[in-house]
Amino acid sequence: MLIQTPPLISEPSATTELRDIFASIDAFSCPHRLNFHLHTVHSDGKMQPIDLIQQAISQPLSDLAITDHHAIAGYYIAKEYLDHFAAQSHYPQSLPNLWTGIEINASLIFTEVHILGYSFDPEHEAMQPYVQSKTTAGLDYQAISVIKSIHLAGGLAVLAHPARYRRSPEDLIPAAAALGIDGVETYYGYDNSDPWKPSPKQTEEIRQIADTYGLLHTCGTDSHGFKISRRL
Repeated sequence: MLIQTPPLISEPSATTELRDIFASIDAFSCPHRLNFHLHTVHSDGKMQPIDLIQQAISQPLSDLAITDHHAIAGYYIAKEYLDHFAAQSHYPQSLPNLWTGIEINASLIFTEVHILGYSFDPEHEAMQPYVQSKTTAGLDYQAISVIKSIHLAGGLAVLAHPARYRRSPEDLIPAAAALGIDGVETYYGYDNSDPWKPSPKQTEEIRQIADTYGLLHTCGTDSHGFKISRRL
Protein backbone atom coordinates (compact mmCIF):
# COMPACT_ATOMS: atom_id res chain seq x y z
CA MET A 1 0.00 0.00 0.00
CA LEU A 2 1.24 3.47 -0.84
CA ILE A 3 1.13 5.96 2.01
CA GLN A 4 -0.10 9.43 1.20
CA THR A 5 2.41 12.19 1.83
CA PRO A 6 1.25 14.38 4.76
CA PRO A 7 0.25 17.93 3.84
CA LEU A 8 3.06 20.47 4.07
CA ILE A 9 0.76 23.05 5.65
CA SER A 10 0.40 22.81 9.42
CA GLU A 11 -3.00 21.29 10.14
CA PRO A 12 -5.32 22.81 12.79
CA SER A 13 -6.18 20.48 15.67
CA ALA A 14 -9.86 20.46 14.69
CA THR A 15 -8.95 19.25 11.21
CA THR A 16 -6.78 16.54 12.70
CA GLU A 17 -9.80 15.49 14.77
CA LEU A 18 -11.91 15.31 11.62
CA ARG A 19 -9.19 13.32 9.87
CA ASP A 20 -9.45 10.78 12.69
CA ILE A 21 -13.23 10.62 12.26
CA PHE A 22 -12.84 10.00 8.54
CA ALA A 23 -10.31 7.26 9.29
CA SER A 24 -12.97 5.45 11.34
CA ILE A 25 -15.72 5.52 8.69
CA ASP A 26 -17.12 2.28 7.33
CA ALA A 27 -20.22 1.16 5.43
CA PHE A 28 -22.41 1.54 8.52
CA SER A 29 -21.35 5.04 9.59
CA CYS A 30 -23.89 6.89 7.42
CA PRO A 31 -26.60 8.00 7.59
CA HIS A 32 -27.49 7.32 11.24
CA ARG A 33 -24.28 8.45 12.96
CA LEU A 34 -22.45 10.60 10.41
CA ASN A 35 -23.42 12.56 7.30
CA PHE A 36 -20.84 14.60 5.42
CA HIS A 37 -22.77 15.50 2.27
CA LEU A 38 -25.89 17.63 2.71
CA HIS A 39 -27.48 20.49 0.76
CA THR A 40 -29.85 23.32 1.69
CA VAL A 41 -31.83 25.99 -0.14
CA HIS A 42 -28.60 28.00 -0.26
CA SER A 43 -27.57 25.88 -3.24
CA ASP A 44 -29.72 23.20 -4.89
CA GLY A 45 -31.33 21.59 -1.85
CA LYS A 46 -34.89 21.93 -0.56
CA MET A 47 -34.27 22.14 3.18
CA GLN A 48 -33.80 25.26 5.22
CA PRO A 49 -30.58 25.05 7.27
CA ILE A 50 -32.52 25.13 10.56
CA ASP A 51 -34.75 22.25 9.44
CA LEU A 52 -31.64 20.29 8.51
CA ILE A 53 -29.90 20.82 11.84
CA GLN A 54 -33.11 20.01 13.72
CA GLN A 55 -33.19 16.65 11.96
CA ALA A 56 -29.54 16.10 12.82
CA ILE A 57 -30.29 16.79 16.49
CA SER A 58 -33.35 14.52 16.51
CA GLN A 59 -31.71 11.61 14.74
CA PRO A 60 -29.19 12.12 16.46
CA LEU A 61 -26.02 12.50 14.38
CA SER A 62 -22.65 12.84 16.03
CA ASP A 63 -21.00 14.75 13.15
CA LEU A 64 -22.19 16.36 9.92
CA ALA A 65 -21.36 18.98 7.32
CA ILE A 66 -23.53 21.14 5.09
CA THR A 67 -21.85 21.03 1.69
CA ASP A 68 -23.73 23.53 -0.44
CA HIS A 69 -22.36 24.23 -3.89
CA HIS A 70 -20.03 27.23 -3.80
CA ALA A 71 -21.85 28.63 -0.75
CA ILE A 72 -21.36 28.79 3.00
CA ALA A 73 -24.45 30.73 4.16
CA GLY A 74 -26.32 27.56 5.15
CA TYR A 75 -23.50 26.59 7.50
CA TYR A 76 -23.62 29.94 9.31
CA ILE A 77 -27.38 29.78 9.82
CA ALA A 78 -27.26 26.19 11.08
CA LYS A 79 -24.28 26.95 13.33
CA GLU A 80 -26.03 29.92 14.93
CA TYR A 81 -29.10 27.79 15.63
CA LEU A 82 -27.01 24.93 17.00
CA ASP A 83 -25.03 27.24 19.27
CA HIS A 84 -28.25 28.77 20.61
CA PHE A 85 -29.75 25.31 21.14
CA ALA A 86 -26.62 24.19 22.98
CA ALA A 87 -26.80 27.20 25.30
CA GLN A 88 -30.33 26.15 26.30
CA SER A 89 -29.60 22.44 26.54
CA HIS A 90 -28.89 20.48 29.71
CA TYR A 91 -26.76 18.07 27.65
CA PRO A 92 -24.86 20.18 25.07
CA GLN A 93 -22.19 17.49 24.78
CA SER A 94 -24.75 15.19 23.15
CA LEU A 95 -25.42 17.58 20.26
CA PRO A 96 -23.93 17.03 16.79
CA ASN A 97 -20.65 18.55 15.70
CA LEU A 98 -21.28 20.75 12.66
CA TRP A 99 -18.19 21.09 10.45
CA THR A 100 -17.64 23.66 7.75
CA GLY A 101 -18.32 22.16 4.36
CA ILE A 102 -18.61 23.04 0.70
CA GLU A 103 -18.87 21.35 -2.71
CA ILE A 104 -16.80 22.90 -5.50
CA ASN A 105 -16.85 22.22 -9.24
CA ALA A 106 -13.38 21.65 -10.66
CA SER A 107 -11.53 20.25 -13.65
CA LEU A 108 -9.53 17.08 -13.08
CA ILE A 109 -7.80 15.52 -16.10
CA PHE A 110 -10.18 17.47 -18.37
CA THR A 111 -13.24 16.17 -16.54
CA GLU A 112 -15.58 18.22 -14.37
CA VAL A 113 -15.68 16.76 -10.88
CA HIS A 114 -16.91 17.92 -7.49
CA ILE A 115 -14.49 18.42 -4.63
CA LEU A 116 -15.78 18.53 -1.08
CA GLY A 117 -14.01 20.74 1.45
CA TYR A 118 -14.24 20.24 5.21
CA SER A 119 -13.04 21.92 8.40
CA PHE A 120 -11.65 24.94 6.55
CA ASP A 121 -11.74 28.55 7.68
CA PRO A 122 -14.55 30.04 5.55
CA GLU A 123 -13.11 33.53 6.03
CA HIS A 124 -9.67 32.59 4.68
CA GLU A 125 -8.76 34.54 1.57
CA ALA A 126 -7.90 31.35 -0.31
CA MET A 127 -11.54 30.23 -0.11
CA GLN A 128 -13.12 33.45 -1.32
CA PRO A 129 -13.31 32.52 -5.03
CA TYR A 130 -15.27 29.41 -4.05
CA VAL A 131 -17.97 30.91 -1.82
CA GLN A 132 -19.57 33.22 -4.38
CA SER A 133 -22.48 30.90 -5.32
CA LYS A 134 -21.06 30.22 -8.78
CA THR A 135 -18.54 27.99 -10.50
CA THR A 136 -15.12 29.53 -10.95
CA ALA A 137 -13.12 29.76 -14.16
CA GLY A 138 -9.53 29.72 -15.31
CA LEU A 139 -6.87 28.62 -12.85
CA ASP A 140 -9.33 28.74 -9.93
CA TYR A 141 -11.38 26.04 -11.69
CA GLN A 142 -8.50 23.58 -11.76
CA ALA A 143 -8.60 20.79 -9.19
CA ILE A 144 -5.07 21.55 -8.06
CA SER A 145 -6.13 25.10 -7.15
CA VAL A 146 -9.24 23.94 -5.29
CA ILE A 147 -7.29 21.38 -3.26
CA LYS A 148 -4.53 23.87 -2.47
CA SER A 149 -7.05 26.52 -1.39
CA ILE A 150 -8.84 24.14 0.96
CA HIS A 151 -5.49 23.16 2.48
CA LEU A 152 -4.39 26.78 2.84
CA ALA A 153 -7.63 27.43 4.74
CA GLY A 154 -6.79 24.57 7.11
CA GLY A 155 -9.21 22.01 5.69
CA LEU A 156 -9.43 18.59 4.08
CA ALA A 157 -10.26 18.01 0.40
CA VAL A 158 -12.31 15.00 -0.73
CA LEU A 159 -13.31 13.79 -4.20
CA ALA A 160 -17.11 13.51 -4.18
CA HIS A 161 -18.96 10.45 -5.58
CA PRO A 162 -16.09 9.19 -7.78
CA ALA A 163 -18.28 6.87 -9.88
CA ARG A 164 -20.59 9.60 -11.19
CA TYR A 165 -18.30 11.18 -13.74
CA ARG A 166 -17.44 10.84 -17.42
CA ARG A 167 -14.12 9.24 -16.51
CA SER A 168 -13.76 6.25 -14.23
CA PRO A 169 -12.60 6.12 -10.60
CA GLU A 170 -9.54 4.25 -11.86
CA ASP A 171 -8.53 7.40 -13.73
CA LEU A 172 -9.77 10.10 -11.38
CA ILE A 173 -8.68 8.87 -7.96
CA PRO A 174 -4.97 8.46 -8.81
CA ALA A 175 -5.02 11.86 -10.53
CA ALA A 176 -6.60 13.48 -7.47
CA ALA A 177 -4.16 11.71 -5.15
CA ALA A 178 -1.25 13.08 -7.18
CA LEU A 179 -2.57 16.59 -6.51
CA GLY A 180 -2.69 16.01 -2.76
CA ILE A 181 -6.35 15.24 -2.17
CA ASP A 182 -7.02 13.85 1.31
CA GLY A 183 -9.85 11.42 0.67
CA VAL A 184 -12.70 10.15 -1.47
CA GLU A 185 -16.41 9.79 -0.84
CA THR A 186 -16.21 6.03 -0.76
CA TYR A 187 -19.60 5.26 0.77
CA TYR A 188 -22.22 6.75 -1.56
CA GLY A 189 -25.65 5.60 -2.73
CA TYR A 190 -25.56 5.74 -6.51
CA ASP A 191 -29.02 4.19 -6.93
CA ASN A 192 -30.89 6.60 -4.60
CA SER A 193 -32.25 3.70 -2.57
CA ASP A 194 -34.71 4.18 0.28
CA PRO A 195 -33.57 3.55 2.93
CA TRP A 196 -30.20 4.97 1.96
CA LYS A 197 -27.24 2.65 1.75
CA PRO A 198 -23.89 2.76 -0.04
CA SER A 199 -23.86 0.98 -3.39
CA PRO A 200 -21.86 -2.24 -2.79
CA LYS A 201 -20.17 -2.62 -6.18
CA GLN A 202 -18.96 0.96 -6.50
CA THR A 203 -18.04 1.15 -2.82
CA GLU A 204 -15.74 -1.85 -2.99
CA GLU A 205 -14.08 -0.66 -6.18
CA ILE A 206 -13.50 2.85 -4.84
CA ARG A 207 -12.37 1.65 -1.43
CA GLN A 208 -9.68 -0.52 -2.95
CA ILE A 209 -8.34 2.26 -5.17
CA ALA A 210 -8.40 4.78 -2.32
CA ASP A 211 -6.57 2.37 -0.02
CA THR A 212 -3.86 1.95 -2.64
CA TYR A 213 -3.15 5.67 -2.41
CA GLY A 214 -3.55 5.96 1.36
CA LEU A 215 -6.65 8.14 1.11
CA LEU A 216 -9.33 8.71 3.71
CA HIS A 217 -12.88 7.41 3.23
CA THR A 218 -15.96 9.58 3.75
CA CYS A 219 -19.70 9.07 3.49
CA GLY A 220 -22.83 11.13 2.99
CA THR A 221 -26.34 10.94 1.62
CA ASP A 222 -25.94 13.95 -0.72
CA SER A 223 -29.38 15.01 0.47
CA HIS A 224 -31.21 17.46 -1.80
CA GLY A 225 -34.72 16.83 -0.48
CA PHE A 226 -36.53 17.20 2.82
CA LYS A 227 -34.84 14.33 4.68
CA ILE A 228 -31.18 14.17 5.58
CA SER A 229 -31.32 10.36 5.61
CA ARG A 230 -31.76 10.03 1.83
CA ARG A 231 -30.68 11.82 -1.34
CA LEU A 232 -34.04 12.93 -2.78
